[in-house]
Amino acid sequence: MSDNLSYLSGRKGLDDSLFEKLVQSGQVEGTPENSEMKKLAEEYLMGEAIVYGTASFYDFLKHENAGKKAYVCNGSACLLAGTQDNVHMQLKTHFAENEIGEMCCLGRCHENSAFHIDGKNYSGRAIDELATRAKNSRLSKDRYSVKCCAPLPILTDKFSNIPEFYDGLKQLLLKPADAILNELKISNLRGRGGAGFPLAFKLQSCREVDSEQKFIVCNADEGDPGAYSDRYILEEQPHALLMGMLIAGYTVGADTGIVYIRAEYPEAIEIIKKAVGDLQKHELIGENILGTGFNYKFKIIEAAGAYICGEETALLASLEGQRPEVRVRPPYPTQQGLFNKPTVVNNVETLAAIPWILKNGGQAYANLGTGKSSGTKLVCLDSAFTRPGLYEVEMGMPLRGLVDEAGGFTKPVKALHVGGPLGGIVPMSKIDDLTIDFESFAENGFLLGHASIISIPEDFPMVKYLEHLFAFTAHESCGKCFPCRLGSQRGRELLQKARAEDYKIDRQLFDDLLETLESGSLCALGGGLPLGIKNALMYFDDELKIFFE
Repeated sequence: MSDNLSYLSGRKGLDDSLFEKLVQSGQVEGTPENSEMKKLAEEYLMGEAIVYGTASFYDFLKHENAGKKAYVCNGSACLLAGTQDNVHMQLKTHFAENEIGEMCCLGRCHENSAFHIDGKNYSGRAIDELATRAKNSRLSKDRYSVKCCAPLPILTDKFSNIPEFYDGLKQLLLKPADAILNELKISNLRGRGGAGFPLAFKLQSCREVDSEQKFIVCNADEGDPGAYSDRYILEEQPHALLMGMLIAGYTVGADTGIVYIRAEYPEAIEIIKKAVGDLQKHELIGENILGTGFNYKFKIIEAAGAYICGEETALLASLEGQRPEVRVRPPYPTQQGLFNKPTVVNNVETLAAIPWILKNGGQAYANLGTGKSSGTKLVCLDSAFTRPGLYEVEMGMPLRGLVDEAGGFTKPVKALHVGGPLGGIVPMSKIDDLTIDFESFAENGFLLGHASIISIPEDFPMVKYLEHLFAFTAHESCGKCFPCRLGSQRGRELLQKARAEDYKIDRQLFDDLLETLESGSLCALGGGLPLGIKNALMYFDDELKIFFE
């Protein structure tokens, strides 16, 4: 999109956001009315086609969303658990078929049977208690194991209270920003959203740009099926995130922090809003915080259903009210981000680690882990594990050790899909070779990513799962680049035809398709999809070869 549209959007700023108005309009009728979109186009000096193209992109703003009252989770973990046919059937006893839609991954992968009604998520046995949900608010609150397997808890430590947690904030805001940046460099904290990019490098890049306005953006659009670690922090450790964003803002010279939270996490949105309100009551945000001369405010943005917004440039386009398409880099967001201003975008887990590092020292964090992969990592286990839930592990922990810590599996499993739909598919024969860190997974041809772990049962056809991955990518593609937009759809069609008909896929053609996706896609959505497909073709050749010629 043109830089001019970013500048136009910046005129109104975050307090009068086009994207928020579209979302609010959609919440009334399920989708914005054409007359409302035309009115917004005139108000924001945007073309009508631009506003329509933006609104029609998001799952919860599309015309197909109008009239929907209940949503079934269609995430990978629920698919593999085989619970969703029953969920749909049970919902049909209370709603008409055309009132039931789909949402992708509600973060209830530890117990499945996930669905959404009236702005709340439900899972587990709640589907059997639909009639009592209005009387029993506890149904919405899920329970999952949270266990620290590291030498000491960093992100799973018990929260005390606001005055105690923020006790050292004033001292930090009186320190030279370079001193804080140096501690983060020593810690070697790398991005936990999947890319593993050093946080300090991003902060320094943004800090060195001269600008009257800068932003810290928290990418809380955790859309990887199987992952709920960001959701855990948002709901259970919100102040670790908020304090981390505040410190990051001070370090680079930003006065605004934006938390972009996926619409599929309604409870997290409310909890973060309350936490920000609590900070206002304690006068820990706003003008001249604690007399230090530093100003900082938060803006909470509710997303509208688009996996691609987990990609940082698409997220920024979304915030600007533009269609969330991936942008070509350079320039990088730290140079030219939101409204063309320098912007640091990091995920929830990364930012939430900052307070511990600055309280205990960068070296204390660096002493944990494997050197290049320092610190701890939150790992999510799905319902196939005997003790599913969220585990905080020291980087470098053997994958086999984590499986054993979780009690193994409740049913025969042939592979683990680690790191979301763009991660690697690890056969059970390889788990003894892997440790939970970026290098081990990369060296063995996999990807740690977000470190969500989904179990593929022995009796689930691998070809059906690969078709699901292509279909997911085809649905979530922003459409900007041909390899992703067309390649994912062609892959889905080939596998579907081979599975349902007497048809053999030309293996050379399929390999060329994967190569085109991998080398030609603008971002990791199309570029990362081939990894798991290639893993499956390598390790499950005996099962898949009947579909190829």
